[in-house]
Amino acid sequence: MAPATVGAASGERGLKSLVWQKLKLSVFDDCRKEEEWKIIILDDFTTKLLSSCGKMTDLLAEGITAVENVYKNREPVPHMKAIYFITPTNKSVDGLINDFVSKTSSKYKAAYVYFTDFCPDILFNKMKSSCSRAIRRCKEINISFFPYESQVFTLDVPDAFFCCYSPTVEKPNGKDAIMEAMAEQIVTLCATLEENPGVRYKSKPLDNASKLAELVENKLENYYKIDEKSQIKGKTHSQLLIIDRGFDPVSTVLHELTFQAMAYDLLPIENDTYKYKTDGPSGKEREAILEEEDELWVKIRHKHIADVLEEIPKLLKEVSSKRKATEGKLSLSNLAQLMKKMPHFRKQITKQVVHLNIAEDCMSKFKSSIEKLCKTEQDLALGTDAEGQKVKDAMRVLLPVLLNKNHDSYDKIRAILLYIFSTNGTTQENLDKLIQNVQIESDSDMIKNWKYLGVPVVVSSASQQRRQSRKDRSSEETFQLSRWTPVIKDVMEDAIENKLDSKEWHYCSQCPASWNGSGAVSARQKSKTSYLDDRKSGSKLIVFVIGGITYSEIRSAYEVSQAYKSCEVIIGSTHILTPRRLLDDVKMLNKPKDTVCIKDEEKQ
Repeated sequence: MAPATVGAASGERGLKSLVWQKLKLSVFDDCRKEEEWKIIILDDFTTKLLSSCGKMTDLLAEGITAVENVYKNREPVPHMKAIYFITPTNKSVDGLINDFVSKTSSKYKAAYVYFTDFCPDILFNKMKSSCSRAIRRCKEINISFFPYESQVFTLDVPDAFFCCYSPTVEKPNGKDAIMEAMAEQIVTLCATLEENPGVRYKSKPLDNASKLAELVENKLENYYKIDEKSQIKGKTHSQLLIIDRGFDPVSTVLHELTFQAMAYDLLPIENDTYKYKTDGPSGKEREAILEEEDELWVKIRHKHIADVLEEIPKLLKEVSSKRKATEGKLSLSNLAQLMKKMPHFRKQITKQVVHLNIAEDCMSKFKSSIEKLCKTEQDLALGTDAEGQKVKDAMRVLLPVLLNKNHDSYDKIRAILLYIFSTNGTTQENLDKLIQNVQIESDSDMIKNWKYLGVPVVVSSASQQRRQSRKDRSSEETFQLSRWTPVIKDVMEDAIENKLDSKEWHYCSQCPASWNGSGAVSARQKSKTSYLDDRKSGSKLIVFVIGGITYSEIRSAYEVSQAYKSCEVIIGSTHILTPRRLLDDVKMLNKPKDTVCIKDEEKQ
């Protein structure tokens, strides 16, 4: 585990520090002995999990001297004890067993085994019969999700999208197995948050949400029955909403102009790593990790690109003026002070330069082709133009985009989809014409396959159905090219204010009294003083979307948490989407898939 790739533990807020604290308590403190160093053995899942919330320096502080991979061949260190932090799968348990084949050839002095979640009896017995003499501890710690940001988690199962929405999943149990695995992962999130939430699901457009919600509810009940240490017996003051991805297709394909969403959409950022050159095209390539340890990133990631471009140069000026002020008269004490502050200044300036590079990269893409697209997209998505006038002919709005040679096929497909979403489907004849005229026959499944997500694509007649009614946000200040608000923000606000329609949002369980008729109100409106007393401090709204979430939906969770001080919103999904990656995944839905990533298969 390279220190450079590891996330922060010590200075973090929210989910990341919560997971680190739980790992510290359940694993490192559990087997700690003064002055004794240990090796930690991880599999792929736990390497990623530990990397998301801890640094190599944090591990050193816990007495860990080396990090090894359970699947790989390793040199024996028979005088040292090893911590095995692994998933309860055949492959990982076999790796552990192979390390203690016989007493004479044991790789380590002893093993302390910690599973991420429930270990099936068949695997437990296999381990017991093979190497029980070497095992000093064996525990299940119930963390099988990834904390992506302080209020964001993923299950890291992008293939769940195919399993849940493809009509070609051949194994009848394929979908059931991934649903079971997802439910178990969600329960470990609730356990880490020490919450037993009331579970609700959106009844449309498909039944995945209802199936997953039932599974989660049953597993939550079982978990808190079995967990003797937990003080939680009944439901806590929290809600868990489960939603199918097709509930808001617009937010997945629209061009977003807030910093994080725009950067991940337009730039080749892989594994949260941005590559850039500081001295022109021939300069040395550098890398920057976009993470919450970077305070500037946290401060600007949800701001509009126009605000970011205004803010960073101001900050650069501020830092250089502070540096000049520090230099002052060159006395020895001033010089010593300057030497101490130089690394701090350098670090600050480097961060600002990185973000200025990202912003300028985004703007060069925006100016070349995206700017013209954005007006069309907003008009189609909202059904009104910037002046609030109703769009009478959506096809007339769409055509200039399709005829523009500067737009690539992905951008044209995104515009066509917004047209289809805006009219709740189009006729087969109309769709065929659009596909032929834009010459996207080979990618036409990026459009047609949305039907598998429960989104109307082809309808028998072109009569427009009524648009989904939305909250009136006309009084909120916004940029003309950023008028769309993700549907999930309405859902979050309505959930906190207890305004969700119970005909659409069904309960799997009875929510606690404080969610039923408490009349929660926004912090922006002057609330009654008794309202905060009615609610347990720090109540949580957890929102889970099957099939991926967008960066604009992530932003909504932070915005709603800011506005409603009494409730923290935590958002999660199977994985995080970018529009291009989603379109590629949608295209594959009607193709047979040979291998589907289902963690539960390994447990058999």
